[in-house]
Amino acid sequence: MAGKKESTFINMVLVLFIVTLVASAALGGLYELTKEPIAAAKLAKKLKAIKEVVPEFDNNPSEEMYSVEMPTGDLLEFYPAKKGGELVGTAVKTFTTNGFSGYIWIMVGFKPDGTINNYSVLEHKETPGLGTKMEPWFKTTDPTKAKCSILGKNPGTANLTVSKDGGEVDAITAATISSRAFLEAVQTAYNEYNKKMEGGTK
Repeated sequence: MAGKKESTFINMVLVLFIVTLVASAALGGLYELTKEPIAAAKLAKKLKAIKEVVPEFDNNPSEEMYSVEMPTGDLLEFYPAKKGGELVGTAVKTFTTNGFSGYIWIMVGFKPDGTINNYSVLEHKETPGLGTKMEPWFKTTDPTKAKCSILGKNPGTANLTVSKDGGEVDAITAATISSRAFLEAVQTAYNEYNKKMEGGTK
């Protein structure tokens, strides 16, 4: 009787081991199958964002990309856009960890003088319906919301913080934390971009 129980227990352990092994192999295979398409989709989104945020260019900004490591260990990525060999703008992939739900990643484009040409929100986990407003809110052309847009402004001379904090930008309605975080990411990008431009290294 004891031998039968022991045999049943061994069979159960063996079956559990086989099931776990098969599941692990299936997950590993699924990861390998989806890894490249996911990476390709992220790259396509990044290239699309570069085109959206800087003036027209004829070089490949990805080939001239350089990066700066931030205290969090994350990288700011800089994509110089050139036309006829002349710098027309730089797209900066920047981030903040201070969003309502953590990281916010954006691509912001600067003209050579440091003014903001455009931006594109790449990734965020903010509250649905509020976080998604970051994309249109800070580039609105509505004259009644003139204090919302950051386009054409230079973070080196303009106070691009929310008006509640004494700044020049109206926050997204009911999303002050997300707005602060977004503007912080833009300022971080500008600060590092300006260091490179002033240093004359890029």
